Amino acid sequence: MRIPRQAARVAVLDPAGSVFMFRYDNEEVGVHWAMPGGGMDPGETPLRAAARELREETGCTDLALDGALLCLWEHDFTRAGVPVRQREHIFLTYGPRRDVTADVAAAHAEDKILRWRWWSPEGLTADDAEPLWPPQLPELLAGVRRDGPPAVPVDLGFVGGRVAPG
Repeated sequence: MRIPRQAARVAVLDPAGSVFMFRYDNEEVGVHWAMPGGGMDPGETPLRAAARELREETGCTDLALDGALLCLWEHDFTRAGVPVRQREHIFLTYGPRRDVTADVAAAHAEDKILRWRWWSPEGLTADDAEPLWPPQLPELLAGVRRDGPPAVPVDLGFVGGRVAPG
């Protein structure tokens, strides 16, 4: 049995359309890339959780989150030895290309964040790219670069099995 968990993430795009991502190592799904974010605290809205997680994981306090929701999706993984089914709200914002602040970098080890980088649109679709969360991220962001945020967020539903590109 998997424990339900609510989470929120933020797709931060730079002016060239690159997206900021973290490289994680999870015991069940292995190494993968995901945007800043994480579990919601009790009573917290998805938007507030996204803003908090963005601040905690990057140190950015000046990026505007206006509620533009890119997508929703669910997936299974193990967190701290507990099997969970996580429902994620992924918000969209824009900002300059920059690094995480030094004061948050130390907390990354606890979250099993191995490193971070800005992924270009071409890099996300490369044949040798490591798994992405969600796997449909390149297509979702291609639509954003072309048409702006979706009027209605894309609901990817449940993505089963090993979460990997393809």
